[in-house]
This record gives sequence, structure tokens and C-alpha cells, in this order.
Amino acid sequence: MKVSVIGAGNVGATCANVLAERDFLKEVVLLDIKEGTAEGKSLDMWQTAPINYYSTKTLGVTNNYEATAGSDVVVITSGLPRKPGMSRDDLISINAGIVKSVTENVMKYSPNAIIIVVSNPLDVMTYCAFLAAKVDSKKVFGMAGVLDTARYRAFLATELNVSPKDIQAVLMGGHGDTMVPLPRYTTVAGIPVTELISKEKLDPIIERTKVGGGEIVNLLGTSAWYAPGAAAAQMAEAVLKDEQRIFPVAAWLQGEYGMKDIYLGVPVKLGRNGIEQIIELPLNEEEMNLLKGSADAVRSVCSVLDNMKLF
Repeated sequence: MKVSVIGAGNVGATCANVLAERDFLKEVVLLDIKEGTAEGKSLDMWQTAPINYYSTKTLGVTNNYEATAGSDVVVITSGLPRKPGMSRDDLISINAGIVKSVTENVMKYSPNAIIIVVSNPLDVMTYCAFLAAKVDSKKVFGMAGVLDTARYRAFLATELNVSPKDIQAVLMGGHGDTMVPLPRYTTVAGIPVTELISKEKLDPIIERTKVGGGEIVNLLGTSAWYAPGAAAAQMAEAVLKDEQRIFPVAAWLQGEYGMKDIYLGVPVKLGRNGIEQIIELPLNEEEMNLLKGSADAVRSVCSVLDNMKLF
């Protein structure tokens, strides 16, 4: 099995490294437009193989999509971070052009690949990749909810002083401050989290989760990479091992939750075909209103892409 990661920045390199160390793939290809970056990072990874005891080969290339041919999964992390003075529309315009080009090149050499999008703004870039790929929507989805729930669960584990292994959670909506954590569907070893923590302590954790990415940017001066890279790798592994795992991902809705023609974070079952099933949870009125509000925010961003007339 083969995975290609497009973009050898911090997130892409972390994703490639995590996948290599999982030791179930034949090859991980890391591609970047900057000469030597992917080659150097992949060589550094390969030299950890005797230490960390894995056999997956890592290969780095500069803008050579032929090297990605026959990939089972492609993870797209390409794109520029938002810079001071750059508007949201400017960022979407630049990154949409990048993601469109990357997706078209990927599909040229790996027409049957499952595509996992990590590029930001996440929801609209996933939409962009879907339009460019021209394949079934179950084969193109975005990494957001896996990362966001990981942050939510990590914060809860700290507050409750329990292992994060025992915490399960569902989080829906767009990737950003309109995301919708669902305490009703959050458990600790099967115990509803609301039985273990007061609303006064839970609400700040939910709010912290919504701005989790911004918290790290404020601390580091750049975006997170360990957790996003690991999240994308976990999704790729679930697909390739046909694990039928249930994760929240940015999926193309066609009537689910009363919404149509939008990429939005919802729980799905991931397997060898990509999204095997979109799971519709019964939401109460408050939860549904929050989800609709998040969807409205995502649609406003996606309209910027639509107005660019790239497709």
C-alpha cells in the first residue's frame, strides 16, 4: 500500500512520519514545490527506521507527481498560512488555486485514490478538491473533526485527571469557532461526561476547543502540526486497513441533517471505500440550531470559491 502526502511543511511531514512509523505501508511519498525540502525530510525519516524499527520506505520529491502514481490515499496539506493584512477572500483565492492544481495532478496519476484534505480554510478547500477531482464524494473528505475532538478530549483528560484513551466524543460543524461540540455524546469509559464535570467547568473547555488552533498560533506564532498531522494519518490508516472506524470528518452532505451540497463536519464510518456511511445522530433543537449556524458560516466561505469561477 502507498500513501502520498502533498506538502512537506510541518503538518505534511508529521503525517508522513506517523504513517511510516505505523509500519503497515510499503511506501510514503512526500512531495513539495520547494527544492530539497521533501527529499531532506524523507531521508531524515528513513534514517529513523532502524531506530524505531519499521520498514516503510519514505521518498521525497520536488513537484514530481509521477512519483505519487498508484497511491491508495493522498493527503493534501498544501497551501499558504494567512498572513497579516491578508483577507479571508485573498487566502481562499490563493489556496484554492493551489489545491485545484494539486488535486488535478494527483488524479492524473492516482485516479482511484482516496483524498484527505488538510489545507485551510478546511471546509472550502475540501469542496475545492471535490470539484477538481470529479469523483464520488465518498472518496474526498476533510480532516477537521478528528483534530478538534482530539483537542476536546485532551482538555477533558487534563481537567478530569483521566487517561485520554478513555474519552470518546463527537464534534460537528465547520472547522473553526462555529464548530459544535456535543456534550450529550461525550463519554469517559462509557460514563456521560456530564456525570463527571459541572456545566460551569465544561463550558470553558468547549469554548477552548473552538479556538484551540488559535491558542497554539498565539503561543508559537505558527499553526499546530503534531496533532493535525497525526489526525490525518489516523484517517488514512482507518481507510487503508478497512477499519470501519467512526470519526467526525468534513463530508459532502446530500440531505443528511436536512442539508444539501455542503461539506460539513459530521460523524462517518471510514473504510476501504472512503466514507462508507454518514451517520445521522438525533440532535435536539439547540444542537441543530448550532449546526445550522455553523453550516451558514461554511456556505458564506464556499460562496467565495463559487464566485471565483474556477470550475
